[in-house]
Order: sequence, then structure tokens, then C-alpha cells
Amino acid sequence: SLAALLGNGLILSTVACDQHLHTPRDFFLLHLSLTDLGCICTTVPKAMHNSLWGTTTISYTACAAQAFFLVFFISAEFYLLTIMCYDRYVAICKPLHYGTLLGSRACAHMAAAAWAIGFLNALLLTSNTFSLPLCQGNALGQFFCEIPQILKLSCSHSGYFREIGLIGVSSCFAFGCFIFIVFSYVQIFRAVLRIPSEQGQHKAFSTCLPHLAVVSVFLSTGIFSYLKPPSISSPSLDLVLSVLYSVLPPSLNPLIYSLRNQELKDAIRKMITRCFLGEKNCLFSSAEHSLCNIFLAQSAF
Repeated sequence: SLAALLGNGLILSTVACDQHLHTPRDFFLLHLSLTDLGCICTTVPKAMHNSLWGTTTISYTACAAQAFFLVFFISAEFYLLTIMCYDRYVAICKPLHYGTLLGSRACAHMAAAAWAIGFLNALLLTSNTFSLPLCQGNALGQFFCEIPQILKLSCSHSGYFREIGLIGVSSCFAFGCFIFIVFSYVQIFRAVLRIPSEQGQHKAFSTCLPHLAVVSVFLSTGIFSYLKPPSISSPSLDLVLSVLYSVLPPSLNPLIYSLRNQELKDAIRKMITRCFLGEKNCLFSSAEHSLCNIFLAQSAF
């Protein structure tokens, strides 16, 4: 969780402060870092508090708030990843229209739509879940309030089916985004393979691989957590999988994007130099300068 906070905080502050990183891709990366920070701050602090103080309780209001913000940030993140896929599709398949299709106003509208859809999804699911009567106790088998775990405690069949219906509608939207991502990458790979030079193909692939890796980690952990066979389900496995999909993607996203984005790495290195070493004190010999670069590169990740 500390790595997630540090990595996403570095990306957030670097993209916001460096004028060279005000491209559509970096704009959406900034919003992605916000969702990752939100996911970590929603679940981890309360879990750490309970661990340090030896408690396992959470108030009803805090549980509802935690469930709402978790669904909100995860939903917004998935829609942002879909938009980032569209950004890569336009950049590679329709480069002459990139400035028109992804202008500053269009980017702001798409980002706002992702946050708004995430908010609406979280509001509907959370309000309906916490309006159900609970008759199966009040113990959750997770370290945070998760809607599927809360539904197991409900004894209202009508409310339960209404909740399943809402989850089904959300799943349909998510599946539509998934199909869009798959279709876009098919078109992207076809366009890249038609590039005559190997260097051009490598450059095009290098701009897509970070996004594809982030999408793969996000979907694989989430899908396996919710669609695993009941025969292998157990409280301990459910707990481990919940940690994976709520903590692992936010922790890996900064590393994945930083490793493949040279401009971002350079900007982070400059920011760390300016903030911690000071521009006036950076008078190194060639050997010391190399060691400084190694230190800064390690600190950035």
C-alpha cells in the first residue's frame, strides 16, 4: 500500500506540474492515478487501524461509505482504462485526426463521463444494498466492506434479486467496455503490423503495452475474484483474492507506466532532483552523477 501511495503520488504530482506531460495520454494517466489512490485510501487505512489496535469492527455508516467509494473508484478506473484504449486507437489508427478527436474539451468530457458513471453505479448499488434487511448476522469474511459479502447476509429475496439485476446491468456495461477494448486492440495490432519499419513497430507497441498490461492485471484479478468456481471457494482464498484486486493493480500501475514511459521517468527524475537534492547542490562528478541517476531511478519506483 505504501508503494501504491508513493508511486501514484509521484505520477500525480509530476503530470500536474510538468507542462511537457499535458498530453491526452498523460491527462488520463493523472485521473487513473487518482482512482488508484482512492482505492487504496478506501480500504487500507481502516484495515491497518484494526490490525494495529487488534479490533475487527466497523460502524454501519463507515461500512456503507467504504462500499460506496470502493465501487465508485473501481468503476471509474475501468471506464478510464476504456477511454485510454480509445486514445491509443486514435493515436495509431487515425493519427491525422488525433488533435480533433482528442482535444482538451473532448478529453475533459470523457474523463467527467467516467467519473459520473462510476458515481451513479456506486450510488445505485450501495443504496440498494444497504436498504436490504440483514438477518444472517453482521460478520463479513473480508478486511473491507464488499457488496457481495453484504448480500450474503440479506434475507430479503425481492431486494436481493433487485440488487442482482443492478449488478447485471453494471456487468453488461463493463462487458461492453471489454468488447470495445478487445476490438480496439485488434485494430491497433493490425495497423502496427502494417508499419514497414521495425523501429516504428517497436515504438507503436511500446505506447500500447503499458495500457494493455494494466488492463490485464485489473481484469484478471477482478474476474477471478468474482467468477471463480464455487468448488475452490474458501474464506482464506476469498480474502487473498480481495487483496489482489483491491491492492495489487493500484500498486503495479505506476511501475508499469513508469517503466515504459521515458518522458515520465525523466520528469520524475527532475522533480525528485528539484525537491530533495536541490538544483544548486547538484554539482557532481561524472561518477557521482551516474550514482545519482541510479538512486533517482530507484526512488521513482
